[in-house]
Amino acid sequence: MVDEWQKRSGVPTWKVIIIDDEPDVHQVTRLILRNFSFEGQRLEMISGFSGGDAMKLMQQHPDAAVVLLDVVMEHEDSGLRVVRWIREEAQNRFVRIILRTGQPGQAPEEQVTTEYDINDYREKSGLTDTSLATSLISALRAYRDIRTLDRTRNGLEKIIKATGNLFDVHSLDELATGILTQLTAFFNSDGNACPAGPVECFVAAWTQGMLCIHAALGTHSNSIGKPVEEVVSPTVLELIEQGRASRSNQYQDGAYLGYFLSRKEKEHLIYLQLEQPLSKADRDLLNIFSLNIAAAFENLFLNKEIINTQKDVIFVLGEVIEARSGETGHHVRRVAESSRLMAEFLGLAPQDIELLWLSSPMHDLGKIGISDTILNKQEPLTVEEWNIIRKHPEVGSIILQGQEREVFQSGMTICLQHHEKWDGSGYPKGLKGEEIHLFARITALIDVFDALYHERAYKPAWPLDRILQLLADEKGRHFEPGLVDLFMDHLDDFIAIQARYTG
Repeated sequence: MVDEWQKRSGVPTWKVIIIDDEPDVHQVTRLILRNFSFEGQRLEMISGFSGGDAMKLMQQHPDAAVVLLDVVMEHEDSGLRVVRWIREEAQNRFVRIILRTGQPGQAPEEQVTTEYDINDYREKSGLTDTSLATSLISALRAYRDIRTLDRTRNGLEKIIKATGNLFDVHSLDELATGILTQLTAFFNSDGNACPAGPVECFVAAWTQGMLCIHAALGTHSNSIGKPVEEVVSPTVLELIEQGRASRSNQYQDGAYLGYFLSRKEKEHLIYLQLEQPLSKADRDLLNIFSLNIAAAFENLFLNKEIINTQKDVIFVLGEVIEARSGETGHHVRRVAESSRLMAEFLGLAPQDIELLWLSSPMHDLGKIGISDTILNKQEPLTVEEWNIIRKHPEVGSIILQGQEREVFQSGMTICLQHHEKWDGSGYPKGLKGEEIHLFARITALIDVFDALYHERAYKPAWPLDRILQLLADEKGRHFEPGLVDLFMDHLDDFIAIQARYTG
């Protein structure tokens, strides 16, 4: 029997299971506890009349806080059997058990409290209003504390797991999405022991001078990319301003504002609104999680600085080689941008597009080992000089050999293969078709187009129609046919890059 009106009310309650084979005991217990409350929550009392009922009800209500359990029912030790079942088979370490007996001689108090995991052991004759309420308060307080400790443990485990996931991301949007995913998992982790999932949740950062939403759940799931001030309520804006003014996390009933400031004074915010107020344990866990989020933000920016430095070094190195060979300025930049555009048209994964953009400027790295006399010679090269020039792919690959970073491994492949030809007549290995890496096939086409489109020390710039005729003639011989078709289909886009990077 369950108090249905309390179930229907939707107000949080403490579940108390009463197990006794005497109906009068149930009536008296309910009468004594009819107005009982603990920490603002009343009781939801559920009745059973045997050891079998007890096991069935515990399976139906694993979130029960307390069991008031008779010792002697269908068997002399029914209650003790139920205790063992709850702790050992059901593995429920949370519910608090108060044993009650009308025959204390059947199970002496000292023996029971020593051998069984119970909270209290009382004789029915001594259960007055005061003693029952006192025992129940003690049991509920213990249940609350155990659940809090367990939730904290689960929360810390989630934080540890989340931290590893967050440190694996490579962009602000990925990090923002990851943070919201972990927060959602955290607040939906263990049923009634924690608040309901977020009804409003977003991560915001400064973009082009405005605080914009980078990831969102709930109310603002369709607001990604929009300025915060345009989509959130005045109450949320006020909380944001408080966080920015104090440079600290803010809490307000069920709302949490995480404030994060990087070493370069970049601000990031997390806003979380739950249906129920945040407990102290929730706030403590969010504060710990905030430390991990702050470290993840800082890690992301440090990685970006390293990557940006790496990009600068690669482009500067390419431009140094470009200057030595007397090539028109920005050749490596145009090759990089055009290669990236081709990769986008091919539908490659974002990480592969970025990798090609970074590694294609290294295609002529091997020219660093070729003398200026040969590189800048305006007359036709001799056979001996041409053989020296043909060695630059291998020279470049040797320079990059042994580098563990993916971008240099990719650069090594492009260096070695960008003079191979689709029909197998290229050098240095005579690779054919798809034996040539896609990155090298793309770079080869872009490099030739750019070299012909601009003036070099040994030749003037070619007119566009002549270049397009050469590409058509070399389709299926020098260049992969599909790449030539794709290039022609988007010719205006590639010409725009030529116009953007001149010099």
